[in-house]
Amino acid sequence: MSESIRPPWLVPSSDGAGRSAEDGVESRETVTTVEADDGTRLFLRSASPREARTTGTRLHTFFCDGILCDGFIWKYLWSELAETNHVVHWHYRGHGRSGAPAETLNVDIAQHAKDLMAVRRTMGNPPCVLLGHSMGTQVCLEEWRLFPDHIRGIVLICGSYGKVTQSFRGIPILDAILPKLARMADKQPDLVRAIWSRIPPEMAFRAALLVGDVDPDNVRREDILPYLRHMTHVDFSMFVRMLRAAGEHSAEDYLQSIDVPVLIVAGERDTFTPGSLSQWMAEQIPGAELLLVPAGTHVAPIEQPELIGAKIRAFVDRVSAT
Repeated sequence: MSESIRPPWLVPSSDGAGRSAEDGVESRETVTTVEADDGTRLFLRSASPREARTTGTRLHTFFCDGILCDGFIWKYLWSELAETNHVVHWHYRGHGRSGAPAETLNVDIAQHAKDLMAVRRTMGNPPCVLLGHSMGTQVCLEEWRLFPDHIRGIVLICGSYGKVTQSFRGIPILDAILPKLARMADKQPDLVRAIWSRIPPEMAFRAALLVGDVDPDNVRREDILPYLRHMTHVDFSMFVRMLRAAGEHSAEDYLQSIDVPVLIVAGERDTFTPGSLSQWMAEQIPGAELLLVPAGTHVAPIEQPELIGAKIRAFVDRVSAT
């Protein structure tokens, strides 16, 4: 069942539609839920422009988050693409407004790709462009491998083709500590949950500034705090399992087989997935474009939205035209 919704960056217009606070673009927006193959309830929201601004068939654009995220990174891109395209954003299982996994072990990249296919079917499986940020990059690549029909283009943002636990800050530190975190979460789940849920967002934001995980000259406090609040509401044990699964996944073997247009966006100072991974990925995918964002970090889309938004919109428009 669908209902009206207003994301934080939309304000109500007189008729109940959403209006972008950034540029005044009106769009009808709805939310609904879809059932995954194992019964997990998935949340999605979608919008289309009230008036067509261009001629021809417009593609659907599907937004795929990073781990622990529920949409903060799309704050500006959503408004940018909703001007001329159908836009769809969904929450991973156990994230945001989606339900907890019906099967606790079903949290790997392949399962997320199956969930995305369920979302696509709910929207009628239309011709589309996939957008993935961070772990969403892996989800988009796996989606193309498993369900390539109707995928017309892919945008990969601040992510890697796989094995992300080996590249965090350029070293495999996560591979070393994740097994210990998993054992701790299994042995003392209540203690771990209590500590995890009480991380102060303001303190986490200051720490991110201190170690260079965000760009102090461009990041806006009000843009990053929603993520820092949401992450503490995600079940820690599930997060560890999901991160380990992402670390085991790799799309390396099929990058050279991708036969749709691909745009790769990388942050020059990304400490989570270093830009060198994006550069290598762009060399492997035939015809891939690469945008290296100067001084950009892992959250470059909310640090430099004008630069990235213009590039992605031009890419989607070009794919739509062809």
